Amino acid sequence: MSLVTTDNPPEVLITEAPVHTLSVMVNNKAGVLMRICQVFARRGYNIDSLVVSQGRDKQFSRMTIGISGDPEGLEQIILQVTKLVDVIHCVEHDSDDSVVKELLLVKFLVDKEERTEALQIIDHYGGKTVDLTPTSMIAMINGESAKIDASLAMFSQFEIIETVRTGKVVMARSENPT
Repeated sequence: MSLVTTDNPPEVLITEAPVHTLSVMVNNKAGVLMRICQVFARRGYNIDSLVVSQGRDKQFSRMTIGISGDPEGLEQIILQVTKLVDVIHCVEHDSDDSVVKELLLVKFLVDKEERTEALQIIDHYGGKTVDLTPTSMIAMINGESAKIDASLAMFSQFEIIETVRTGKVVMARSENPT
């Protein structure tokens, strides 16, 4: 029996900061987004994704904010955002109480010989081909962030021209309000 030793240091596992998804209901007025973003900036949180859209009632908008950072200060941020004049409510959602999805459009070069493989990848991730030319293709994939990341990794075998991601959208499960 032989013993193998190396001088290589043990692998360091990089742990990503926890990801948090906030839903913020606001009055649909100019300047509200800026004031909310300032709360995050003052606390040193980076906004990873931001989706804002008008609600069913045009008087209100829904913001879905994806952030990463120390959960310690998150409760304070939620309280500060909630205190802003045009904020109706601010709630953190996790995967147990909500559905969180993203949409990806990815445009890449693909020739005739590679097209079948590209279509298999799109099919595997439950996507659709939304544009096809003799030399390129645009695929649309939707799902959780991990699925979007995995599909992008698979598409990287082709020459990617550009990508567009929507950022997270969230909806509370059951009859619970988002």
